[in-house]
Amino acid sequence: MTDKSLLDLSGVTKRFPGVVANDDVTFSILPGEVHALFGENGAGKSTLVKIIYGVQRPDKGEMRFDGKPYAPAKPSEARAMGIGMVFQHFSLFEALTVADNVALGMNKEAIGSNLDEQIVEVSKAYGLTLDPARYIGSLSVGERQRVEIIRCLLQKPRLLIMDEPTSVLTPQEVEILFQTLRQLSSEGCSILYISHKLEEIRELCEKATVLRGGKVVATCDPREETAKSLAEMMIGTTFKFAERQVHELGKDRLVVNNLTSVSHDPFGVDICDVSFRVRSGEIFGIGGVAGNGQVELMETLIGEITTVADSICLDGEAIGTMGPTARRERGMCSVPEERLGHGAVSDMSLWENTILSARTRKSMEKRGFLDLQIAQDFAGQVVSKFNVKTAGIDNTAKSLSGGNLQKFIVGREILQAPTVLLIMQPTWGVDAAAAADIHRTLQDMAADGAAILVISQDLEELMAISTNFAVIAEGRLSEPKPTGSQTIEEIGLLMGGVYDRLGDADEGAPA
Repeated sequence: MTDKSLLDLSGVTKRFPGVVANDDVTFSILPGEVHALFGENGAGKSTLVKIIYGVQRPDKGEMRFDGKPYAPAKPSEARAMGIGMVFQHFSLFEALTVADNVALGMNKEAIGSNLDEQIVEVSKAYGLTLDPARYIGSLSVGERQRVEIIRCLLQKPRLLIMDEPTSVLTPQEVEILFQTLRQLSSEGCSILYISHKLEEIRELCEKATVLRGGKVVATCDPREETAKSLAEMMIGTTFKFAERQVHELGKDRLVVNNLTSVSHDPFGVDICDVSFRVRSGEIFGIGGVAGNGQVELMETLIGEITTVADSICLDGEAIGTMGPTARRERGMCSVPEERLGHGAVSDMSLWENTILSARTRKSMEKRGFLDLQIAQDFAGQVVSKFNVKTAGIDNTAKSLSGGNLQKFIVGREILQAPTVLLIMQPTWGVDAAAAADIHRTLQDMAADGAAILVISQDLEELMAISTNFAVIAEGRLSEPKPTGSQTIEEIGLLMGGVYDRLGDADEGAPA
């Protein structure tokens, strides 16, 4: 350890039943340093930052903050020391205002009598414009992240932990975030940056600590590495990114005609006159900022919301009035955005969770009874094929890390051999190696004749694997175009709703 460090970890170890999440972790963060922490899913990143932030206690080892012993028993103690954290999943109440939500996440002694003025002052100082009187439900995802960041900044943090902060942002919003983090760094605030996006780490961070199997396996200056070399440090072997495949497309498999639906969510988005087709062999990508109708579009396509019969056709058959089970019987499988609660039931075992969506296509249900052995065997196949890190298929869904649960849900749908696969955020929260495996599997499915629709906020992902591409904004879809025919900047503007719904640039439109 060094006297110059802001935060020192020495021999930090944390065990859970059947797994060592952190194994003798030792590293330091300097004042003003932007320090990356990355590794495979299940490498121990989330556990480690929860220990730093006081959510969990280590079994052994010690931490020192500013040279003094540091062992927070709860997050409020970490915040009192000057440590703030912006979680991947925001903890905001949609029915409350920005100011109300900021106050709820702060220690009482840090809340002044003029909180609204403080929010405005800090938001202007860091280029994160916010109105304290706005309700969270009316904000975009990028604006909601600003609320989380400003809540931390008002407490004048000396260390700010960011967990996958760009997963739901447009390219323009990412640049604003990076400017903010660089400004904080220049003012002496340290940043611990967790991300699976290796190019982001190379662009932003000056030092990186790599975890594998709960252990520190490497440290480096990511600016001197390539994305490939960083990935190989992470997985301990050679690595290859997936590349977009080009092959002849076949017949129309999924055809959507003038689809319109009304959201049941008071904060939701209505789908307005959406039309597109996905052909055999095609990966059709839909990008957009979260909260612009992606969830409503997905719910309508998979049958959770029904509509006019011929507004959705699967292999020539009108299915708009059919429910999810009937659509699965005809070859349509899906991966929702929300892992726990929608994609899986948290307290059910992994094999029980296979029954939720695979009972029809994997013949688990016979004469009104479930064949549990088929479900257990299928769960074992998913775990093995998709390298899901778990102590066993009897473990609950909530026992898995976010990335490993994502791999399980994606694998559960892919191994049902659908003719049409609808998938939202296919690699959200998974590491680079697992993301590449998922991408290659999707490409192999397409090459074998499946039609695949990918809805994602990750533009790099869509650009890497999509055949054709469109943007959804405020429930409307831009004109589908071949992937690569538009620049990232143009797509970012489409995502922000600058251009009309056809996606054609107006030369007179402001940039």
